[in-house]
Amino acid sequence: MSTIFITGASTGLGKATAKLFQQQGWKVIATMRNPEKDTELRMLDNVTLLPLDVTKPEEIANTVQQAIEQGVDVVFNNAGYGLVGPMEAISDEKIVRQLETNLLGVMRVTQAFIPYFRKRRKGLFITTTSMGGLFAFPLGSIYHATKFALEGWSESLSFELGLFNIGVKTVAPGGIATDFGGRSIDAPTHAAYDDAMQKLWSLFDVDKFSSAEQIAAVVYEAATDGKDQVRYVAGEDAKALYARRLEVGNEAFRREMGKNVLGL
Repeated sequence: MSTIFITGASTGLGKATAKLFQQQGWKVIATMRNPEKDTELRMLDNVTLLPLDVTKPEEIANTVQQAIEQGVDVVFNNAGYGLVGPMEAISDEKIVRQLETNLLGVMRVTQAFIPYFRKRRKGLFITTTSMGGLFAFPLGSIYHATKFALEGWSESLSFELGLFNIGVKTVAPGGIATDFGGRSIDAPTHAAYDDAMQKLWSLFDVDKFSSAEQIAAVVYEAATDGKDQVRYVAGEDAKALYARRLEVGNEAFRREMGKNVLGL
């Protein structure tokens, strides 16, 4: 029986992924900041809950060691949130928190598992990035910085870990109909950009977003298809927009985005 280690499993995509893998006969180590608050995953067979705040290196070390003692085949780096708003409105504290959660947390969790996978000469890392790691929307510069960084980091890491038969993959979803838009969004404001922010928010139609279960199915595909493939674009919105960027080129797509969102 294979085992997957999941960060950010308390809600949304992380929880949906934990449930899907459990249903498919996997052991699941589901981590979250407050596992004592969970009322659902703990009731499932072959699911272990562990505490993990990915912004705390000491907690990463302790939790990863506990997981390794149980055996791990796949690590799914999923914990993260969105910091959205004009650069002018974002405090240094908020920038640091975004980087520590979305980027450094993923790097530190991954780094903690590498020696274990290297000695076994097998293993797989999957990281939730975003369509926002493939192209940029207005007014999300810090969030995009973390997601673009994860895409480049993963592609580079795939080469060195490939020396030891360790896979590296990303799942880049579009919109997901979860509480990401509520609990998992931090949106500082600035009066000079209020109209622009309203135009941006008006574009997002939750009714057209993918479900967490649909994106979890892509995570399962990435974990089980055996392909030498780094990037999995997930969700019809992400696929359509990414295809458009590839079709017209980076600069034409950037101009289209500015015109369609902000009327530039």
